[in-house]
Amino acid sequence: MLAPPDARFAICAARFNDQIVQRLLDGALQGFARFGVQEDRVSVVRVPGAWELPLACQDLCKTGRFAAVVALGAVIRGETPHFDYVAGQAATGLARVALDTGIPLIFGVLTTDTLEHAEARAGGKDGNKGIDAAAAAVEMVNLQRAIRGPLP
Repeated sequence: MLAPPDARFAICAARFNDQIVQRLLDGALQGFARFGVQEDRVSVVRVPGAWELPLACQDLCKTGRFAAVVALGAVIRGETPHFDYVAGQAATGLARVALDTGIPLIFGVLTTDTLEHAEARAGGKDGNKGIDAAAAAVEMVNLQRAIRGPLP
């Protein structure tokens, strides 16, 4: 599966839990390269944390410059209910942005119980979910173009 050569992609990555998110970001960039996306066709922006992803992704989607946007973050359960609010609202917000804009918005936010679980999914024994997110973005762009015709 190759990306359309004219397609542009954006990655919005949280800085919170950066030791995990940076590995997801590296994976996503490798994934896009693997699927034929030129480096200059991928824009990367950073936000403070997963809570801020929906607004920034909405702004990226509304520019009309990107065929798909990938949201990357890591929310790791702690001793307070903070995890439930952040993970749930980030997911809800990102889903709403995708539906409201019609732009594929890939949920590459890890929501794990432990740091070890996050590490396993960010280049560890369970692979790199950043690569998977890039693959999903390319697949959705190809699908949308097959259904709707050329997009940005």
